Amino acid sequence: MIESYDMSDRRIRKVLIVGGGTAGWMAAATLSKLLKNNYCDIELVESETIGTVGVGEATIPQIGTFNRTLGIDENDFIRRTKATFKLGIEFENWGRIGDKYIHPFGPYGLDMDGVSFHAFFLKHHGEDYTVDTPEQYSLQAVAARQARFMRPVNAGNSPLSKIAYAFHFDATLYAKFLREEAESRGVARHEGMVVSVNQRPEDGFIRSVTLEDDRELEADLFIDCTGFRGLLIEGALQAGYHDWSHWLPADRAIAVPCGRVDPLIPYTRSIARDAGWQWRIPLQHRTGNGHVFSSHFTSVEAAQDILMNNLDAAPTAEPRYLRFLTGHRKSFWKKNCVALGLSAGFLEPLESTSIHLIQSGIAKLLQMFPDRDFSQVNIDRYNRVTTFEFERIRDFIILHYHATEREDSEFWRYVKNMEIPDYLADKIALFESYGRIFRENEELFNDTSWFSVMIGQRLRPRMYDPVAEVQSPQETAERIANIRSVIATSADHMPLHADFIEQNCKAPDLEGV
Repeated sequence: MIESYDMSDRRIRKVLIVGGGTAGWMAAATLSKLLKNNYCDIELVESETIGTVGVGEATIPQIGTFNRTLGIDENDFIRRTKATFKLGIEFENWGRIGDKYIHPFGPYGLDMDGVSFHAFFLKHHGEDYTVDTPEQYSLQAVAARQARFMRPVNAGNSPLSKIAYAFHFDATLYAKFLREEAESRGVARHEGMVVSVNQRPEDGFIRSVTLEDDRELEADLFIDCTGFRGLLIEGALQAGYHDWSHWLPADRAIAVPCGRVDPLIPYTRSIARDAGWQWRIPLQHRTGNGHVFSSHFTSVEAAQDILMNNLDAAPTAEPRYLRFLTGHRKSFWKKNCVALGLSAGFLEPLESTSIHLIQSGIAKLLQMFPDRDFSQVNIDRYNRVTTFEFERIRDFIILHYHATEREDSEFWRYVKNMEIPDYLADKIALFESYGRIFRENEELFNDTSWFSVMIGQRLRPRMYDPVAEVQSPQETAERIANIRSVIATSADHMPLHADFIEQNCKAPDLEGV
């Protein structure tokens, strides 16, 4: 029986987001859009004197859902953030030095007779993937190699009707863009540095934060977007932290931009190095670069030398240095505080999941949005499903390191031979049996993603799925050849990535670039 008290009396009256950057302004923009009719006041406090981690950001296709939810015009967003399009990620030197493969958005081929295309691919090719790789059956991968891009069009069953894509953008410009969106819908911004967090003595809930000029900001619900330090969730509420550095030992990053490089590729590059990996993110006006590495296996000086000696153009700023500890808060939501972004945890950006985890955290908060009673059963569910998502992304990232034949450095010998989580060990064992991959519950990465990395990094099943015998070898060969031909023809119809941007969404201040 529903209790008879006035529900509106228990409603959250004010949300205070502490910290700006990408996480803070994503939260502000979303809550101000979806909590309509003056449901509650939404305020954000940040300090211009505190820098953000934001560099060039790479995303995954779910970002499109976020932008559409906010009613953002995509071309305007791309111009304002000097963005480019992204069809996947290229991994170089991960299985062996010299290896390259693309983890594409969108599927490989086409499932046939109710059986996964992956099974027919394995049946048809045996163990030889050197001439005819899975990439030839992905429109996104073929287009990426040719530096082509277009949005999906209404073309019936053509692959051109189902092009999945994401973006690369300047994170600082993205936060500014979202700030304008949020403020236009009434979000109030406070400038100032938080110097103390004030808790209610009776239950430890956060009552307010105090700024350096002695202003005190009260709220019912607090969202911690203060970055690695977790000023509220950890500093005040002491949520605790799950340390995953024994599986993911990288704990440092150096980031530096350089000039734009042509052709303008529609994919992120991830190049494995001796003790980590280097990213390259193409934007309209520059290239974002960084080196993620483990300080236990190399020095900062050596890592910086690798980065600076492997830029595609002259650097345009001084390098920036970041320290992190891979893992997550033991409680993402504790009492009346929810942590988002780096305050919640950190998974290195190998598969571009940082923005997604912010987006997902906001969506889960809205699904379980509290009243002022803060029902613990809802808080527990939020923490449980968020932990599951972090763990599954963690396992997928560990796969990249563990599934390697490299033994040329202490770092690679360690990650190749380390013990791995049971969930990941089970995934690998299932694949090594019959090439089978199962997507569990609502884990982020699907069978295409796992297949891409496993095959790309030289994991090989002992046998293909026996259900693939529903087709004769001749029929399989003919249908696979037809799929490859359709993919190649479709890619030929796509314009160059740079031309598409020039005609549709070029940043206004890039004349001559």
